[in-house]
Amino acid sequence: MSPKIHPPRARRVLAAAAVLLCGTLAACGADGSGAAAPGKPSAAASRPAVTPTAPTAPTAPTTPAGGSAAPTLPPGPGGAAPVFSHGKRDGGKRVALTFDADMTADQDERAARGERFDNPQLIATLRRLKVPATVFMTGKWAEQYPAQARSIGGDPLFEVANHSYAHHAFSTPCYKLPTVPLKGARADVERAFDAFRRAGVKNTVPYFRFPGGCHNDAVLRAIGPTKATAVQWDVVSGDAFAKQAGPVAREVLSQVKPGSVVVMHCTRSAAPVTEEAVRRIVPELRARGYEFVRVSDLIAGR
Repeated sequence: MSPKIHPPRARRVLAAAAVLLCGTLAACGADGSGAAAPGKPSAAASRPAVTPTAPTAPTAPTTPAGGSAAPTLPPGPGGAAPVFSHGKRDGGKRVALTFDADMTADQDERAARGERFDNPQLIATLRRLKVPATVFMTGKWAEQYPAQARSIGGDPLFEVANHSYAHHAFSTPCYKLPTVPLKGARADVERAFDAFRRAGVKNTVPYFRFPGGCHNDAVLRAIGPTKATAVQWDVVSGDAFAKQAGPVAREVLSQVKPGSVVVMHCTRSAAPVTEEAVRRIVPELRARGYEFVRVSDLIAGR
């Protein structure tokens, strides 16, 4: 299926939503390719095009930071972390829904006052519809919601991947996010995996998603020793701060291709219509012949 061509106004709206997300919730929206100037994310992350460094055959790390034998891509030059943004285009109609469970250090007080950064109804819907998914979780989220983190990580339907410890940027500029120093990049990734272990999250995979999607060659080399594959996306849902589920569903349905990785969110306060959008997206894609898989399944099929 070929995506629809969006009119200029629709493209501007999608880009604005992505920037808004990254400036406040700061979950996604930069170009996932790493091909732009170091530290300078693209304004619209709807269609990054990343080709893994040869050789392309997936490998299983011996001691990944995530503690899992899930497939990863071979390291890049100088041991840099490889980058994955979509699966094979000719490998059948398979699509991975991914959900960023974001929480930053400055949101602890807001959570204490009752703001919800989780979305248990979304997880329940994925279970009811039997949709496999990959949840990219910050360490802070796992610490705030340990019971939910354990439940997600203990369900074979899901896998839990790393979205940093407290959602700081790994390169700049990146939507005015606080920045992790280059020398602290590896430690931040490992700190998030440690938070998962403390929370009792079992099904973790050695995948990492950059906050804001912002990265460069230097930071890919810095996190290379974690043996994690950096996972970006090729479909932006636009669910962040959306008020209606219909436009979110249409964005996804118009962009999905075989092998797509869709970025959505598991944060109720910042993405309140995601669960409803999923209820529209899933049956339509299944009617088109798509199978839902996890990111690990797409990487294994490279």
